Amino acid sequence: MSPQLETRIHTLSQKNLNSFRVDPFGFDPESIKPLMPLAHWLYKKYFRCETFGASNIPSGKVIVIANHSGQLPFDALMIGMAFMLEAKVPRLLRGMAERWSAELPFISTLFARGGTVVGEPSSCEELLSLDEAVMVFPEGVKGISKLFKNRYQLAEFGHGFMRLALKTQTPILPVAVIGAEEQAPSFANFEWLGKLFGTPGFPLIFPQIVPIPLPVKYRIHIGKPLFFSGDGTEDDEIVAKYVQQSKNKIQSMLDRGRKSRKSIFF
Repeated sequence: MSPQLETRIHTLSQKNLNSFRVDPFGFDPESIKPLMPLAHWLYKKYFRCETFGASNIPSGKVIVIANHSGQLPFDALMIGMAFMLEAKVPRLLRGMAERWSAELPFISTLFARGGTVVGEPSSCEELLSLDEAVMVFPEGVKGISKLFKNRYQLAEFGHGFMRLALKTQTPILPVAVIGAEEQAPSFANFEWLGKLFGTPGFPLIFPQIVPIPLPVKYRIHIGKPLFFSGDGTEDDEIVAKYVQQSKNKIQSMLDRGRKSRKSIFF
């Protein structure tokens, strides 16, 4: 591990840790160190990530929202690496995992040690009270289950993130990921098979047999923070309007990002 990377991990490890060097949600900075060289290699060499707008990353509490795709959460990992490597002060992004992931052996523990928590509103609210950065994919499982023909067409956003942002007076940071939606092309989704395995779906991937990502180039666009007024008790119509504004922002970033690239691999 390079000294620069180790220094950035050490910076992350100083916040909200108890005497056992673990935070209230199970995050252990020492646990992620063995995984960081691989994550760093994926970011720099495999996906050759290029991040735009890192100066927009704020200090203090923030809810990061992004498009989601690719069957396996490589997009979440790369966004997290961008916040750790490209921000002026490295930030740990606390991912919100689907509830079903907490039942997966080994994976659930690995997620917790790496900073991911099950997406319960109370957990998210507590993280924000600690001035953490929380990452949410408003498309949910619809995002990772979308077919290749629907790539970069945002699925319906949930409203929970917006009510939480309003309740906690937290800014929303929009992020658009270009590349991930071509990393594991899905041409069919057998939901009945997914139920047998306890997952939201069972995608048919081509040309891969398993969803190992293609070596596409990632372009991560970080927008300016969005601020909305309210306290979380607003009518559904008002919240829906705010959610649509956030969705439109990410969609416009995706559209511009796709137009500016010359190839999915370069």
